[in-house]
Amino acid sequence: MPTPKSSFLDKVLGRIGRLDAEGLQTVIQRLARERSFLETLFDVIEDGVLVVDEKGRVIYFNQSVTSLLGLKHDADEGQPITRFLPGLDWKKLARWDKSGGSQVRRLELEVEWPRPRFLRLYTAPLDGEATGASGLALILHDATEARQQTFAAIESERMQALTLLAASVAHEIGNPLNALHIHLQLMERELKKLRTPDASPKPARLTRYRQSRRSDTDTASTVEKLQSYLDVAKGEITRLDYIVSQFLQAIRPSPPKLQPASLNEAIRASLDLLGPELKNRHLHVEQKLATSLPLAPMDASQIQQVLVNLIKNAMQAMTKGGTLTLTTGEGAGGVWFSVNDTGGGIPQEQINRIFEPFYTTKEKGSGLGLMIVQRIVREHGGRIELESRVDEGTQFRVWLPLHERRPKLLEAKLHD
Repeated sequence: MPTPKSSFLDKVLGRIGRLDAEGLQTVIQRLARERSFLETLFDVIEDGVLVVDEKGRVIYFNQSVTSLLGLKHDADEGQPITRFLPGLDWKKLARWDKSGGSQVRRLELEVEWPRPRFLRLYTAPLDGEATGASGLALILHDATEARQQTFAAIESERMQALTLLAASVAHEIGNPLNALHIHLQLMERELKKLRTPDASPKPARLTRYRQSRRSDTDTASTVEKLQSYLDVAKGEITRLDYIVSQFLQAIRPSPPKLQPASLNEAIRASLDLLGPELKNRHLHVEQKLATSLPLAPMDASQIQQVLVNLIKNAMQAMTKGGTLTLTTGEGAGGVWFSVNDTGGGIPQEQINRIFEPFYTTKEKGSGLGLMIVQRIVREHGGRIELESRVDEGTQFRVWLPLHERRPKLLEAKLHD
């Protein structure tokens, strides 16, 4: 039993040879209406619909494609698809189409124009599973927000894991650190006594000193060695205490108390705080602060914490002198500042991980400073951008909104 015709076009094709002029005109009008209907339908779909021929040239795209890829009607028809999707392996897709591949293939791509987006791409041959190339239909789904939500969920899980770890470990680490610190102080006091002997020793003590096999020079040398060992131990305990405090601060953040404040003043206060260390490292500081910069809602102490972290990172990146540049400005409904260094830069493969907890490019870093910076900036409703080039330097740029975010209310539409 033959399969029934599934569409108007199939029915017409079966008897097109028997149609007269009036019948053909009716068919053309009907096809024009169906085309108009389909184009209207495709244009209201949020996903991009794009059709390419067997050579990879664009022959049709709906309205959503113009916003996703920046295509323009008439001007971009006939252009190669790889011009708009540079990451697309067209040769591989063409071989798949020609060999009669499976119905749908799923790909993921990132595009930079007209704006950075993450796309899920679904492709299907126009001729189904038949062998021979006839072109492809491409469906473009904007998965940028879904991807960001996934990253946010992953970050939230990380924070929960850190919180549980802190609850069980931080207190246990803190007590031994305090005990070690106290005992090192006691040891240092005893060393001071050995370094400064009594001016008028008692006879018994004097006799013991004379009977000692060690000379005064040997004793002084031993005291100096013990002092150097003590200094190393104190330094390591101080570093451990800093890591614990950073850890606790990262997992128990306090919400920002937003008040109108000057970004330029926060930068000047941060530079005053780090001034001695900057001078000791022989670093040149350039301040390019915008005049008449408006006040922005911020927690000044938290923003100063962001600045101190970023400036310290810049200082540690410049081991043999260099220039630290701090710049402020206004734009896009907010104020911004940037911290530039002339250090060795960050390799591209490390940039994507730079904000991860416990990930650091420094020998003695905790890997929590930039995580805290990112959290503070996000809670201010701002954003942070990183640009780095190996052997040239790194720039962190932070943007903060001029107005606090308010809940967005949907406007009620009244119908007559």
